[in-house]
Amino acid sequence: MENAVTWLFVPGSRPERFAKAAGAGADAVIVDLEDAVPADAKASARENLRAAWPIGSGVAVRINARSSPEFEADVQLCQELGPDAIVLPKTESAADVRATAEATGRPVLGLVETARGFVNLGEICAAPGLARLVFGSIDLALDLGVTADAALDASRADLVRWSAACGLPAPLDGVTPSISDADAVERDARRAKEWGFGGKLCIHPAQLPIVRDAMRPSAEEVAWARRVVDADEQANGAAVSLDGAMIDRPVVERARRLLRAAD
Repeated sequence: MENAVTWLFVPGSRPERFAKAAGAGADAVIVDLEDAVPADAKASARENLRAAWPIGSGVAVRINARSSPEFEADVQLCQELGPDAIVLPKTESAADVRATAEATGRPVLGLVETARGFVNLGEICAAPGLARLVFGSIDLALDLGVTADAALDASRADLVRWSAACGLPAPLDGVTPSISDADAVERDARRAKEWGFGGKLCIHPAQLPIVRDAMRPSAEEVAWARRVVDADEQANGAAVSLDGAMIDRPVVERARRLLRAAD
C-alpha cells in the first residue's frame, strides 16, 4: 500500500457502507473504529467488521489509540482478520508502533496528531513495523491551540523530511472536512503534493477523483519530464542544457520520478 494515493474512511458503525466504500475507486479503504464511532458503539463496530470481512483488497483498519481501553480488543480483532495495514491514531512513540505491530502482525501507519508525536518523530520513524506516516492535521491544530492553517506548515515539513530521511514512502495528508467544497479539497490536495506528500485521507467518495487529479503530475509536468529524460539520454551522460537551464542528476531524477508517478 506504499503507493496508494487516495485513502477513503468508512465508519465501522455503518456496515451498510462497507461495500460501497470498497467499490468507490479508492486506492485504499480505512475502516474506522476510532473517531467515527461513538463510545457506546465500539464493540458493535468490531462485530460489524468481523461479520462483513473480507470487504475487499487494500483495506486498513484505524484502531483506537494505544492509551484507549478499546486498544486490546481492536488489535485482537485485527490479528484475527489480518487487514493490509493498521492506522494507529495518536502515535507518539516508537513503543506505540512496536506494540501495535507485534500485537497485530500487520504494518502500521502512524497517524501523528499531537505535539508529543512530532517531538518524537525520529524514534517513531525508526520503529520496526512502521510503514508510513500520516498527518493528523485537525487534532494537531487542537493540541497546539492554533487556528491558522499556516501554523501547521512546520509539521508538514517535518513529516516529509523524516519520511525521506528514514526511507519511508511519502506521508499521507490529513482530511479536508468539507464534503461539498470541491475547491477546498483540490486546494488542499495540490498543497499536499507541493509539500511532498504522496497521498491524502478522504472522508467521502466525491473527494476521490478530485484528490487523484490534483496529486497526479500535470500534463505540462509530464511533457517537461519526457523532454528532460530524452535530452539526458541523447547526451549519454554528458552535461546538457534544456531551455537555457543545465540538466544535472537531481533534475533528471525528478523527471524520472514524475514519469513513474504519471504511470
